[in-house]
Amino acid sequence: MFYMIIGEDRAGTLNQRMAARPAHVERLKALQEEGRLLLAGPCPAIDSPDPGPAGFTGSLIIAEFASLEAAQAWAGADPYVAAGVYEKVTVKPFKKVLPA
Repeated sequence: MFYMIIGEDRAGTLNQRMAARPAHVERLKALQEEGRLLLAGPCPAIDSPDPGPAGFTGSLIIAEFASLEAAQAWAGADPYVAAGVYEKVTVKPFKKVLPA
């Protein structure tokens, strides 16, 4: 089943985010290589694909896991969590309907 992982950034953590980004992206690439990643990306803090120093407010990941517990464990081990970037992480089941 798919699960959506919503990470909400703590204010003022752009430098920590950028430092942890390579390890974060590597984990996402592993999911992609396994055919389990539906989508992933950050949420810019301003209406721009490159928010510059405004940074980001969080991230959205939708990926396939064996269970809610497995998705929560994966999310909890994210480098952004370890770096203190995410203030809150929410994991919920997700049902893909469209595109079919």
